[in-house]
Amino acid sequence: MKFRPLHDRVLIKPLEKDAKSTGGIIIPDTAKEKPMEGKVKAVGAGTLGEDGKLRPLDVKKGDRVLFGKWSGTEVKIEGEDLVIMKESDIIGIIE
Repeated sequence: MKFRPLHDRVLIKPLEKDAKSTGGIIIPDTAKEKPMEGKVKAVGAGTLGEDGKLRPLDVKKGDRVLFGKWSGTEVKIEGEDLVIMKESDIIGIIE
């Protein structure tokens, strides 16, 4: 991929949930909730602190993360649906 987020931004591939409920009912696309879990595809260099030093981000490429339901900006890069958001919009890393 030829895209690198700037500063404290993170590029995330949302992970889709199953299209069936636990009872076996197929859920149509219009009724699905937005995913809140994703995999980090790319990260920016970090932010400048008050001392002028670059502070790297806590997340790295390949991390599985949880983020707010309405966080970030949805984009399509190379035919892939992705989300760009600031690191502060990420709730946590799934280990």
